[in-house]
Amino acid sequence: MAVGSTALLLLAVVLAAWLWRRRRVAAGGAGQVCVVVLGDLGRSPRMQYHALSLARHGRDVALLGYLQSRPHGDVLRSGRIRLVPVADLRGLRVGPKLLQYVVKVIVQAVQLLYMMLKIDQPSYILLQNPPGLPAIAVAWLACLFWRSKLIIDWHNYGYTIMSLSHGRSHPLVQIAKWYEKLFGRLSDYNLCVTNAMKEDLWVNCNIKAVTLYDKPAAYFKETPLELQHRLYMKLAEDCEPFKPQYVTESVSWNGEKSAFTEVDGSSGHVRKSRARPALLISSTSWTEDEDFSVLLKALEGYEQYINEGVKLPPLVCVITGKGPLKDYYNGLISKLHFKHIQICTPWLEAEDYPLLLGSADLGVCLHKSSSGLDLPMKVVDMFGCCLPVCAIHFECLHELVKHDENGLIFRDSDELAEQLKMLFLEFPALEGKLHSFRKNLRACKQLRWDESWDQTVLPLLGQNE
Repeated sequence: MAVGSTALLLLAVVLAAWLWRRRRVAAGGAGQVCVVVLGDLGRSPRMQYHALSLARHGRDVALLGYLQSRPHGDVLRSGRIRLVPVADLRGLRVGPKLLQYVVKVIVQAVQLLYMMLKIDQPSYILLQNPPGLPAIAVAWLACLFWRSKLIIDWHNYGYTIMSLSHGRSHPLVQIAKWYEKLFGRLSDYNLCVTNAMKEDLWVNCNIKAVTLYDKPAAYFKETPLELQHRLYMKLAEDCEPFKPQYVTESVSWNGEKSAFTEVDGSSGHVRKSRARPALLISSTSWTEDEDFSVLLKALEGYEQYINEGVKLPPLVCVITGKGPLKDYYNGLISKLHFKHIQICTPWLEAEDYPLLLGSADLGVCLHKSSSGLDLPMKVVDMFGCCLPVCAIHFECLHELVKHDENGLIFRDSDELAEQLKMLFLEFPALEGKLHSFRKNLRACKQLRWDESWDQTVLPLLGQNE
């Protein structure tokens, strides 16, 4: 009964908005685009990139989503991008879980539609999927209202993410799958992140899409030594591995990044020089599609190699990100007692994250696509910084990671431990596989986001509107 009443309320909102629109003088939406994320804008880099690219080509952008984390400074400084915050609804706390979910979806739909009807008239609504329930249907209704065109950017399938918790046969998963296929067909244009997803959208959903690979922004690059030092000083405030035993105000790195050198602040004399640890980085949303116990077990194997006399450097392992499973994995990490490995799990500001990637020696990716059809953007960013990667295997990963060319692909913790041993055996000498991978990444003149976007998306938008 409550669900039916809410649906009637939603219909009433749409009708009232329609009547209001008939009386309103349209703002002339040819230059405006509404970019929508039913999630945290600060942790949606691809949609921020879309907004910046649109602004660069003279479009006014309403960037709509949750403001839980700070977006990149370029977004905040742009005079053409206006943030439209959406309240993050927590839903009911009582009653059956199914009822809680249904009510939350309906309330989200009403809220999202209201926010989309408040903005100036857009010529396009560009929507991230997932999450697409209820965002796709709401965006389609808003496009009917505004007579706008709907563009869906398919990062993955929402129903496959739901299946990680409920299983593929769960009724909610089946409903979500039907919904995604049905409303996905109502879009005017579609973007996707891999050729494998492009083919799947066409074969299984009858949706024609254009592949727009994730590409690194221009600020993902190798970090100069001076900026590395400033970053480590900043990290030292909250991150144990970067505290004074590794970094102080009088610590610098030598030109080959092979040693720490402590310098007396008054005389300038070198007090002590010692081999530095290798810096390993992984980034995550701490969700079910990434099993970080694989990395922790691999680090246990690495520690065992050192205890057995293998000459390997100590490791500083930084795992960045926010998400629902962070406390769980921090609990596991707190039970580990390493002598040669230190782990920290900070949240980095958007401007600091590229600096850390550009300072690291190796990246590790544990993303396993729920659909097998998307690619981890974190690896794209690492490659932009010429950072070699060890990535866990899934079906279409070969579209990004070329095994034994720009990184290594592993299938379990034992294989990852062996790869860490092999890559760091001669560290920090400028030879061996790790150095070879970095040289290959430097030599590969890959497209950056702006160039790729201009070639792929700009033609869809009708430049002569």
